[in-house]
Formats: sequence, C-alpha cells, structure tokens
Amino acid sequence: MNNRRDFLKGAATGAVLLGSQSKLGLAAAVAGHADAGKSKVVVAKDAALHNAGGQLDDKRVIELLDRAIASYTGHNHPVESWKHLVPTDKVIGLKVNGLGGKGISTHLALVLAVCERLQQAGVKPGNIIVWDRNARDIEACGLTINTDPSKIRVFGSDVSGYEDQKATWGTASIKLSKILTRECAMVIGLPILKDHSGAGVTFAMKNMYGVVDRPQDLHDGGCNPGVADLNCIPTVREKVRFTIGDAMSSVYNGGPGFRPEHLWQPNTLIVGEDRVAVDHTAWQMIEKKRAEVGMASLEDSKRPPRYIATAADAAHNLGTNDPSRIHLMEV
Repeated sequence: MNNRRDFLKGAATGAVLLGSQSKLGLAAAVAGHADAGKSKVVVAKDAALHNAGGQLDDKRVIELLDRAIASYTGHNHPVESWKHLVPTDKVIGLKVNGLGGKGISTHLALVLAVCERLQQAGVKPGNIIVWDRNARDIEACGLTINTDPSKIRVFGSDVSGYEDQKATWGTASIKLSKILTRECAMVIGLPILKDHSGAGVTFAMKNMYGVVDRPQDLHDGGCNPGVADLNCIPTVREKVRFTIGDAMSSVYNGGPGFRPEHLWQPNTLIVGEDRVAVDHTAWQMIEKKRAEVGMASLEDSKRPPRYIATAADAAHNLGTNDPSRIHLMEV
C-alpha cells in the first residue's frame, strides 16, 4: 500500500489478496515448534521502533510483527506464517483496547500491520472486524467507524449490542458482545500493556473486560477471580485464540489511564496462544521496569495480579504461569 495510515482511517479495502486459502487451525500450526509440554511466548523487540520525536516507525512495526509471528510459527515467510495462524475463509476479529485514551491505547500502526498481513494471507477485507467497547475507545486507537461489509469493518459493541441472555462461569455472569458471539470465528487480542490500579497488570486476559456489558461487576478482589472466570466462559475461551500484545509503549504505574509521567517505551510485542503465559511474561516486564526506577513491586504495593495464578489453577486451566513450563523466545 502506498499510504498505510490512510488504510483504516478511510476504511479502504487495503492490500491485494495473495495466495490460496488455508484451513489449518492454530493448534496444528504451532504443534511441534515449542518445547514439548511448554507454552511458547515470543518477545520481539526493536530498540529503534520509535524515532527521535517519539513516533512509531510504521515500517519497523510491520517488520517487528513479521519477526514475532515467524518466530512463533517457525515459518519465515510472513504470509505463510499467517496462513498457519488463522482460518483464512472465516471472520477474524481484532480486539483492540482504547480504554486508556489516545496516549495509551493499542497503536494504529500495529492494527494496520495485522490487517495488511491478514489480507495478504487470504482473509477478505469484509471478514476482518476491528472492535472494542464503543466508538470512543475505537477512536482512541486512531480508527474510524466503518460498517461497510465490503471493507474492513470497524465498530464497537455499542453498535452490535449484547446478548439478551447472560453467560456464566464462576463469579462471572455477564452479557457478551454480539461481535464475539455472532460475528467472529476467531479473535486475536491486541491489548496494550498497562499497570492497573486494582488488578496490578492489564494485558491479554483483562482485555476481555471490553467484550462484556458490565465489566464493573468483575472488579472485586483486584479482579480476582473475575478475570479468570470471564476467560473461562466457553465462548471467550474458545474464540479468543491468540494474542499479539502491544508493549511498544506502556505505563508502569498509575494505570489503566494515560500517565505521561510513568510512560515508557519497551518497543516490544508479546505473542502467544497461552493467555496466562503471555500475561505472566508481561507482568514480569512491568516489575522489571518498576525496579529499575526504584519503585516498589506490585506485591509490596498490595496489588499483584493474582488473577494470573487463578487462571492457571486446576479449576480454570487456562494456561501456565510456571516459568519452567513457558518456552520464552526473545527475538
């Protein structure tokens, strides 16, 4: 594309569709690539991702995405990698996070890059939905609402509405967005890494608070067990199958809103299928930054993300938080 930044702002059809469609599922794609019995998490970094003015370099973002996905799948060609990640003949949802406002939301450059690669892998523009809670959060990510079915669709649950009947698991009893339940065959989470005043950390699993009608009902106990219980609801567990975590910018204290005094640029993507392992990895990244600036740990601050261990327990079994069972690749 000649002007990638106009790609979603104008809801253009984007890249030319290349290659044949693939019906390979995610589990088949990654089988055999991680150490046996371990959850693979890729941490891809580029120290030069931001320019001297603090702006993201779009070209470097897509190159970083390619490196992360290739490392995860074991396929070096970017388009082939995506064919092994998604069902290219189905509707793919990209769940962004704009709750924190323009300063700390999923970056537009990442959304553009993912949409470009999905189309090149064979996903039709109309089979890509970029979504969040509402127009305000979507616009915070630099996106423009579009419901034209011939183009990439960009809209929120304020347009689709929520199911009439509640979905329930443990303490979670909520109504799910119809975008998740009726539109998408698979969802890729594109959360933004942030400190959280109650939960400690918000990333892959807590991004799902943006798919329910009343997220405030899941905040007791530092969102524990709310986060884990929500992710155990079958529709969430089964459809939200992959995370491309945006840690290109982050706030390490005072979140989940934008706190410029605590903003830093890890210049990182965190990629994986195991949402618990992804969140554990992200948590350690924030803890390391807090230690570097002489700030107390989240444990000492009495707000560790306890929901991560809960999500890994035998009752929830959403993934692992055991470092010995995580195959961490830094690329």
